[in-house]
Amino acid sequence: MIGHERDTGDKAQAPWKWSVVLSVFLHGLVLTVALAGWSWTKPDNPLPPSISARLVTQAEPKPSLVVDTVDEPDREQERQQAQEEQRRKEQEAERRRQEQGQERAEEARRLEQQKEKERQQQAEAARKREQQQLKQQQAAKEKADAEANERAKQNAEEERRKEETARKAAEEKRRAEEERRKQEEARKAKEEQERLDAERERKKRERQLRESQLEALADEVQQQRVADERRLKEAAAAKALQAQMLTESQKYRALIRDRLMNVWYPPASATSQMSTTLQITLLPNGERASVTIVSRSGNTAFDNSAVSAARSLDRYPVPDDQQVFEEYFRRFLIEFNPENVQ
Repeated sequence: MIGHERDTGDKAQAPWKWSVVLSVFLHGLVLTVALAGWSWTKPDNPLPPSISARLVTQAEPKPSLVVDTVDEPDREQERQQAQEEQRRKEQEAERRRQEQGQERAEEARRLEQQKEKERQQQAEAARKREQQQLKQQQAAKEKADAEANERAKQNAEEERRKEETARKAAEEKRRAEEERRKQEEARKAKEEQERLDAERERKKRERQLRESQLEALADEVQQQRVADERRLKEAAAAKALQAQMLTESQKYRALIRDRLMNVWYPPASATSQMSTTLQITLLPNGERASVTIVSRSGNTAFDNSAVSAARSLDRYPVPDDQQVFEEYFRRFLIEFNPENVQ
């Protein structure tokens, strides 16, 4: 309003100046709206269109006593609408950035949980190994203690028997020769019996040792068999999972190719020898992140038609399985060739 009043005052002093100022203002407004509309509708940064403005002045305008202010509310409304549209697009871009940040944070949390689970599994395996070692050590200790006790008992018994024999021998000195002979025979018989007992005890210990060794060997064979069966099952499961993932990826690749071929319009100059390969990067929800030309055909119009087809799809069909998506659809290549168009 201040500028308008200033223009009105100038018009009172020099009426022809008002027409010049109004013409400059209208050309500037047209140029501003054109530039703002171009920046909002070209997200892929093409070259800005060339816009020129020319100041048209009247050599000798006729004085006018009436100021035309009818168009000013319309221009103000258009400017407010343009500003509102710009704010809406900025809010939408900020929302998308926040969603992408949340997805990255969720992925980082999932990876951290996986690592924590692996650490817990390793700690549990280490604990089990330690318990097994403790059990083995305890069993060995108990066995050693039992053998030591047995030897101590045998030694004590032997000492007792020797003492008894010495006592009896001292008493037998006073007996007759016959008694001494009987005692000698009895002693020899006793020694033979002890030898036999010792021999039986030795064989018993050897048998127990062999049985324990055989049991340990059987346990080791059983553990090895279980481990082999587990490895075979894991290998079969991994192979089945890989086959399932490959089948799933082939299905969605076919869907993506069909949709792209439906929206691809190669130029009339395209030949069957022309081929363009694009690299397409997607988000986990199927939204397109970027499109890059990897291999060009040599024909700019042909290459641009392929890029336009890829960019015309804002969302691509992708599998729900996150592992299949990461391996096959996070970033993939696709070839555009006229022979592919049915």
